[in-house]
Amino acid sequence: MPINCKANCGRNAVLKRPKTSDALCKECFFDAFEAEIHFTIITNNLFNRGEKVAVAASGGKDSTVLAYVLKLLNERHDYGLKLVLLSIDEGITGYRDDSLETVKQNRDDYEMPLKILSYAELYGWTMDRIVAQVGRSNNCTFCGVFRRQAIDRGAKMLEVDCIATGHNADDIAETVLMNILRGDTARLSRCTNIRTDGGEDTIARVKPLKYAYEKEIVMYAHYKKLVYFSTECVFAPNAYRGHARAYLKDLERVRPSVIMDIIHSGEQLRFKDTVKKPTRGTCERCGFMSSQQPCKACLLLEGLNRGLPKLGIGKKSKGDRMKAKQDSELALRQRANLVKNDF
Repeated sequence: MPINCKANCGRNAVLKRPKTSDALCKECFFDAFEAEIHFTIITNNLFNRGEKVAVAASGGKDSTVLAYVLKLLNERHDYGLKLVLLSIDEGITGYRDDSLETVKQNRDDYEMPLKILSYAELYGWTMDRIVAQVGRSNNCTFCGVFRRQAIDRGAKMLEVDCIATGHNADDIAETVLMNILRGDTARLSRCTNIRTDGGEDTIARVKPLKYAYEKEIVMYAHYKKLVYFSTECVFAPNAYRGHARAYLKDLERVRPSVIMDIIHSGEQLRFKDTVKKPTRGTCERCGFMSSQQPCKACLLLEGLNRGLPKLGIGKKSKGDRMKAKQDSELALRQRANLVKNDF
């Protein structure tokens, strides 16, 4: 027996929203999904009229839906934005080269200018070459660091006012879990931010899909018949994020609201003043945003060029490790003396 759309539009429901469990027809689902993103944009003041916005486009479902919805809302609500697509070619054979064809299709479909930058032209390395040298245990570290800076470089070339990324609710919940598991309080305190302002010399990043469930993004793309690339990166199975993602999916089966619960928990976290937070500045070598000198990208690149790919992987410097070792040895000696005195 057909189920009526909960929005009382008179049509039959064809889907059940993962986020609310409401039975809706396609049209009412589209309206609800787009209205929520519009609400997110307006309530968080993500854009200002007249701004030039770069949409970080990978060809995947998130960036494709983001580009489509931003264009739609920009026209419907007269945001007054100039939208452009910015893509990064990491140099992954059989993955990024194929997905870039989808990005080019998005460019034609949405009538947006497209800028493509490659790791090869920016760093002199492709991910295929990097993985051949470092193996698959730390390759995502290189890719993540280089990709973030590459987007900043591309945005600067395009002279945009801000960068819109396709991070969805699942991505942010996974990041909260990862930072908790790592004990990374510095990143935990800012990973739920919907807007990141690096300072005068850096370009702001915004996440219009912050509260959009991944399942609903897929449903929206499916029913809208949007063209997107769905193949997983060939190097991704070894990523640490995969463990957090699997754990989150297990939790979601037990408690469907867990994604939003984790995000809201992250938003409400407050840390004592004793928690050391990195100070953001600019790298003395490349001039891009960094909380260390030199920045992580420059350090990783130096390691690759010197044939020392592990140079920038560790979180602690050699001096920090030596101090930790000395402190540990001192503690053992003190403990031994206490035991000796007890006898």
